Amino acid sequence: MTDRPFRFGIIAGGVPDVGALAKLAARAEELGYDTLLTPDPVSRHDPLALLAAVAAVTTRLRFGTFVLAEPFRDHRTLGWQARTLHETSGGRLELGLGVGRPGAEAWAAELGREFGAAGRRIERLAELIAELKRHEDRPRLLIGGAGPKLLGLAAREADTVTLTWRPTTTEEEALSVVDRFKDIAAERFGEIELNLNLIAAGDDLPTKVQPFIGASVAGLAEAGAVTVLAGTPDQMVETVRRQRERLGISYFTVNSAYLEKFAPVVEALSGS
Repeated sequence: MTDRPFRFGIIAGGVPDVGALAKLAARAEELGYDTLLTPDPVSRHDPLALLAAVAAVTTRLRFGTFVLAEPFRDHRTLGWQARTLHETSGGRLELGLGVGRPGAEAWAAELGREFGAAGRRIERLAELIAELKRHEDRPRLLIGGAGPKLLGLAAREADTVTLTWRPTTTEEEALSVVDRFKDIAAERFGEIELNLNLIAAGDDLPTKVQPFIGASVAGLAEAGAVTVLAGTPDQMVETVRRQRERLGISYFTVNSAYLEKFAPVVEALSGS
């Protein structure tokens, strides 16, 4: 479905301090990863403040957010912060944006920010993107989410789209999701990079995430869920190649706990 070169990234969600994040970033760059991304918030910390540490200890690695919740921030202030990180790092920022995951209302309230209904959050996200695009030298934009209105905005504005998958999504179901987005994006579909964020990777699958996803990771792998990349390095490489050809997905991200286990896939495929 696409011959777009592969890219690979890690999600750094549990780092305790900037020293640990800097060490992780340096190792990710050494292993050939393309990006390091932070959720919002990182524990209880601001991801944009932490990303300065990544910029300082790397030269090639791109970095960004996965994804910033629009309700948490003033648009012009966010634009200023993003331009600062982007310009002072040599253009390496990739800004992931969304409307806030379930439960984000509480964090918005702590920040004294209005959360609002989904429709209004999508409208505000469109306003934020317009603010960011006023400047020619801007970060790449990743938009994450689901639903026709949000995907419509992503189809118009995003450089990268991460589609929201259920943990149990099979490859057949994923193909249907991609086809629906292809219809929405129309002529822009070929310009948009598709991302798949993996729950786990490797041949030694964990059990500790089961309470959060409501399923066994090993069970997801056995059922053929695209959210788990199971197997030996050679088997993972084969699966990733197939998913690019069949689903059009060329950008794969995984939790930083799998930094080393996923590295053979990165070494075999990055940029190809």
